[in-house]
Amino acid sequence: SGEMDEFWSFVGNKGNQRWTWYAIERRSGCILAWHNGKRTDKVFLILWNSLKVFDIAKYHTDDWGTYSKYIPPDRLRVGKDKTWKIERKNLNLRTHLKRLNRKTICFSKNETVHDNVIGLYIERYYYKNGTYGNNDFS
Repeated sequence: SGEMDEFWSFVGNKGNQRWTWYAIERRSGCILAWHNGKRTDKVFLILWNSLKVFDIAKYHTDDWGTYSKYIPPDRLRVGKDKTWKIERKNLNLRTHLKRLNRKTICFSKNETVHDNVIGLYIERYYYKNGTYGNNDFS
């Protein structure tokens, strides 16, 4: 099974919101797929389509309406008690990447740079090291 979530950040100013949508494998914490963009159905569907290569029986999410709109009810489990692992990973990302903090003077000025920093972090700490979320970086 997998967990899906999205977290908020901004580029330039807080009016230019940027959301990182991603999914993890529940048992290992491995990030399966991610995508940056707005908090829209269109951006969610990009993530959703990239997850089709995995055989995920159940998706655990929060109560954001987009999830229940597209994930079949028999494959969807909603509740904060079901998403604790991905919520913890959100906190780790915010802690390690200052530009993701909510109240900071460190922020991205360019969407491409913002997206690439997040992508490079995921690549470096979750894939290249082979940790997949099961050590200090989980």
